[in-house]
Amino acid sequence: MAEITTFEQFVKRILKIIFWLLIILPMVALPIFYLFYVLPVEFTCNFSLLNCSEHINWSLALYMFDPSKLNPFDPNSYISQMGLGANSMLFKLTTFPGFTFVALLSSMVIWWERKLLAKMQYRIGPLYAGRLEGIFQSFADLFKLLFKEIVVPERADRLFFIAAPFAMMALAGALVGIIPIGPSTYIATSPYSLLIVIAIIGFFPIVALMAGWASNNKFSFIGAMRALYQMISYEIPLVISILGVVVLAGSLDLFQIVSAQSRIWYILPMILGAIVFYITSMAEVERIPFDLPDADSEIVAGWQTEFTSMVFGVIQLAVYVKLYALSALFTILFLGGWSGPPAVPGVVWFLIKTLIVETIFIIPRGAFPRVRIDQLIKFGWVWLIVLAFINFFVAIALKAFFGL
Repeated sequence: MAEITTFEQFVKRILKIIFWLLIILPMVALPIFYLFYVLPVEFTCNFSLLNCSEHINWSLALYMFDPSKLNPFDPNSYISQMGLGANSMLFKLTTFPGFTFVALLSSMVIWWERKLLAKMQYRIGPLYAGRLEGIFQSFADLFKLLFKEIVVPERADRLFFIAAPFAMMALAGALVGIIPIGPSTYIATSPYSLLIVIAIIGFFPIVALMAGWASNNKFSFIGAMRALYQMISYEIPLVISILGVVVLAGSLDLFQIVSAQSRIWYILPMILGAIVFYITSMAEVERIPFDLPDADSEIVAGWQTEFTSMVFGVIQLAVYVKLYALSALFTILFLGGWSGPPAVPGVVWFLIKTLIVETIFIIPRGAFPRVRIDQLIKFGWVWLIVLAFINFFVAIALKAFFGL
């Protein structure tokens, strides 16, 4: 096999592997599917008194082996009947608006962050991977991490050390699952969806503490403790900043909150709440100037110090998925969600707003220095909580006297 010396050769090799997998897997999977699913069904139908057309949802394999049953003009195609259509829960979870979509979007946001910060600081930034402004740099980093060795420190608690990154990814995925991106584009919904989102956010510092403790590294544990200190500082102002929106909308349902902004986006009457939510969200995703839990100049990389290879990659992906989720939540709470000009589809309008909010989250990294932990705690308990309460009282007044 020829030696790989350039990124272009590496991409070609990966694409060639994917191509052969796509050819070989159906050749192996379909016969197995036919033997273990189709034949038993046909045997049952032939030797029983059941009317199979009424009791069995015929699969793709049956259609392929019996072309007379396939109607190409039937909108309820065999893919939908297998539970694999665009409206199926499997498709929503794995593809859109679920994991694959958010992971690809997060990869592009990582590239956009690198290019934007490079321009702000008069640097070049990613340039070679993908040729066009290094647009595939995030994917190059992904493949690099995939082929690196996972190193578990000798004195670490192996089970919790490996479990922590995937627990963080699961929490980030849960946020994506409960936050809709369109009036009919969502994974799960609830009358108390906003409450569920806040509950999920509260678990992230606990997972960071678990990761820092399991690493058995003093720098990791210090970073994890800082994550808890941050949570104490920003969690209460974050919740109070949202209460104003709940008062005006009269609901904890994210769909109802978007509908309530048909006349006016809440960022105008609730500007103080939007500012407090923005600042506390930056502390939640540990962005500069609130990156104390992983301050590289002080404690190496904080609670992430000992993580390597794809385990580290999972943590980074979870962080950027959480950044997307909080940006999407800001869009729903203060920017009218998917409401916009009728000429633009609601999902497109929602994603445009969310990407703008993500960019606003990114910009401080290139402009602000890191604050101290005592400054963050004082800022959270003295200023943010006061502004959040003022915003809450303003919401009550607007609801009582103006009927917003």
